[in-house]
Amino acid sequence: MLPDVQALPDRRGVSLDEVGIEGLRYPLLIADGQGAKRETVATIDMSVSLDAEVKGAHLSRFVEVLHTWRDEVASDSALRLVEDLRTRMGSSSARVRLTFAYFLERQAPVTGARSFSEYQCALTASVSTANPVLTLQARVPVTSVCPCSKAISDRGAHNQRGYVTIEVHPVGPGELWFDDLIDVAEASASSPVYALLKRPDERHVTMAGYDNPVFVEDMTRHVALALRDDPRVNRFRVRVVNDESIHNHAAYARLEWTDSATGGDA
Repeated sequence: MLPDVQALPDRRGVSLDEVGIEGLRYPLLIADGQGAKRETVATIDMSVSLDAEVKGAHLSRFVEVLHTWRDEVASDSALRLVEDLRTRMGSSSARVRLTFAYFLERQAPVTGARSFSEYQCALTASVSTANPVLTLQARVPVTSVCPCSKAISDRGAHNQRGYVTIEVHPVGPGELWFDDLIDVAEASASSPVYALLKRPDERHVTMAGYDNPVFVEDMTRHVALALRDDPRVNRFRVRVVNDESIHNHAAYARLEWTDSATGGDA
């Protein structure tokens, strides 16, 4: 029998909040909002709490648990994954964070040409003796036309690429998914960003954006109103950044909100 050093007792009387692995790159199948699964490669952090009398955690078990759940990652299964990890490690709490590229097929607005758009997303799940906590995050590229530039210019208006980052604590697993956050973010902007546009599409996007100018403040408020009125949302953060096209700086706005009826318990 090989010695199990991690299982040896520790006599220093110091418990640890988190012990685990981070930066692991691993292939996964992520559920999408259409009932299908999408292949991606995630960067993964996994941790558990460690009691004072235990010397170390068995790090190999983190990857074993992840491999078991690799083909069925969704909001409800993520909580079961973390509970499986907590139980196998004999810990009072566990946490997993998955960061990955999430691809959705989009149609160009006029020609209907299809292409995939990429969104950077993250799923964080934790369990303990308290309520389980689930967090969804999506970083969505958008286009915005400056209202001030449009108002003061004889011709045209400057526009720029921006990013809307939404982090949400849903009321319960399965209530909300990344597709919902992406839709809210894109609706807040002058225009979505597309991977493929033919000439009629480009014309449409340019004029539609010009007819819908927004500041970062406007986009942040649009997102806040949509999420605040969504009964599936417990609390959220939104941050909008524009990489300004005619300034040597970025512009941003940020907001946090918690449902006062629930106190933000996720």
